[in-house]
Amino acid sequence: MTVKPPERLAIDCFDTPVGVALLATDEEGYLRAFDWSDYEPRQLKLVARYNGDVPMGEGAAPAKTREALTAYFDGELHALETIPWRTCGTAFQLSCWRALCDIPVGRTASYGEQAARIGKPKAVRAVGLANGSNPIGLVVPCHRVIGANRTLTGYGGGLHRKRWLLRHERAAFRDDGEETLGLRF
Repeated sequence: MTVKPPERLAIDCFDTPVGVALLATDEEGYLRAFDWSDYEPRQLKLVARYNGDVPMGEGAAPAKTREALTAYFDGELHALETIPWRTCGTAFQLSCWRALCDIPVGRTASYGEQAARIGKPKAVRAVGLANGSNPIGLVVPCHRVIGANRTLTGYGGGLHRKRWLLRHERAAFRDDGEETLGLRF
């Protein structure tokens, strides 16, 4: 499915317990990008790469998006699933990003498990690259992907945020050699 670039993007700041998030939404209310303000230059590059060269300016994200994010950080962990999103990318990237949304709250998956899930079991590194290019972090939950040995691996928002998000969702992972409580994907 081809996604047309938006005509304009509104960039909004949203305070969270782990830092200020930047939200880019289009004129129809779809979330096109989510990142952390301390990574703003990267976020703007991702917005441009996956949404075309469109005008961007300050603007409020839809109230329902902000309410869902507030609910998530307040403990309603499934609230992210209500946020409408769309982005451009290759067919492979889009399949990886859709597969991320299939990892339930409170669970994790390895890159190998995600590669197998999309029918490309040998594409582990390509899955990792696609996840690293995810322009809608958190909502498209790349933070739920961990190493095969159950340890934390890279996250565009920093490992401190990945650790916090997984603990918030009560997901299992190894941290400094200790297994935390939670369930696996």
